[in-house]
Amino acid sequence: MPLGALTESLESLAAERDGVIGVLPGLVTRDADGWMRVSDLVREPYEGLAGLVRETADRWGAPRHVGAALLWKTYGYWHTLPMALGWQLGRRVPLMRLEDTLVRSSEAGVTIAAEKVSVAVLPGDPMAGAPGTVVVDSLGAAIREALLDGQRPVIRALGALARVGERTLWGSTAEAFAGPLLEFGPYDRAAALLAEIGRPVDGLIVPHEDGYRRRTCCLWVAIHPDDPCTTCCVLPTTPGRDHAHLREEAG
Repeated sequence: MPLGALTESLESLAAERDGVIGVLPGLVTRDADGWMRVSDLVREPYEGLAGLVRETADRWGAPRHVGAALLWKTYGYWHTLPMALGWQLGRRVPLMRLEDTLVRSSEAGVTIAAEKVSVAVLPGDPMAGAPGTVVVDSLGAAIREALLDGQRPVIRALGALARVGERTLWGSTAEAFAGPLLEFGPYDRAAALLAEIGRPVDGLIVPHEDGYRRRTCCLWVAIHPDDPCTTCCVLPTTPGRDHAHLREEAG
């Protein structure tokens, strides 16, 4: 079973969170009822996506562009986490194509699943050639293609809908790789994967004495200036600084 270790890890995470998790531990659902197709969300006039943005903005009392950024932080995290953990746990990376990906509102903000996934493996992997696996020369390149196929259309739709900048949203994806990997080892490991993936995520986080810092802001601090993320690039207590640049970041 190519993703056995990943499934076990996600099931453990779900148990720790009392079932509140933003991705199905098995990744695949056989029943699309109650789910929205992500490929539909990225089509104008973006009605379904606007609904998710509105739900997120209402939840946090945020303006629409901040709601869009926070929706992406949630969606991007759960869409990215299986790739990050799959790479870490066995160099087997699940890939969800846009047309196969489903999403629904949930206690986790949103929950993601797919009607089918393929699993990228390296040459020599014992599972190479098994149904559903794809042998690749570079897992970083495979992840980059998956991000451009599965995440870029959503990012661009959010930009068109709420005028939030692409670089802001890709920063959340970069963090979605780095955060989980730091639980397994040093920052250098996460940095190596991001470098292998390359743009659009490489270079959006930097090492810090207690882990890393983002180069972009997720915009949480725009609504909670006294409670910034621990990885925030904005330091509200620094004399002479304000949050005017956050409006620029969102444009």
